[in-house]
Amino acid sequence: MKFEIRPYLTTDLDAIYDICLQTSDNGGDGSKLFQDSKLIVQYSAAPSVVLEPELCFVVTNNDKVCGYILGCKDSAHFSQRCEKVWFPALRKQYALPDSSDSSLNALVIKRIHSGIEVRHEYQNYPAHLHINLLPETQGHGIGRKMTEVFINKLKALDVPALHLEVSKTNSAAISFYNKMGFEVIHEFNDSIGFAMVLDNTSNE
Repeated sequence: MKFEIRPYLTTDLDAIYDICLQTSDNGGDGSKLFQDSKLIVQYSAAPSVVLEPELCFVVTNNDKVCGYILGCKDSAHFSQRCEKVWFPALRKQYALPDSSDSSLNALVIKRIHSGIEVRHEYQNYPAHLHINLLPETQGHGIGRKMTEVFINKLKALDVPALHLEVSKTNSAAISFYNKMGFEVIHEFNDSIGFAMVLDNTSNE
């Protein structure tokens, strides 16, 4: 195996769609969970790739994309941009489901219609990251290396802090972020909010 971490290229978009779907079930294959295979990607990964591609990095194995990390510099600003240029078209494409529909497919569509919620608990940690890796990348330290690349990019942009959120059922991810030095700042009903203050003194 020959892993390489590099900045995102527009030719990587299809691979990111595939990886997002294949890891959408707490890191496992979620392809059977959605009626529309593009739905979860349109909500969770594609906005960051399209709106802030400079904060998207991929890992390749022998030149094949097998994982990515992406996010935004300022979650509040990112949410506003999504409202203006991303969600309007999706809301036309995906009609709002009936309130009684509790399927996962309906849940994601409802989130598209409600927009991105920026929790007040994260107001001091403006940046956000999200990482998805295929199983072949596990056990090689790739997740740590990609997170370090992302954090170093944020530091170069003078971003003061970042956050992320993990499902309480995703024990592997919780363990990973604890080891990476993220701190738990809040426990929600079904998820845990992690955050990290960035030391930008080396960039001054």
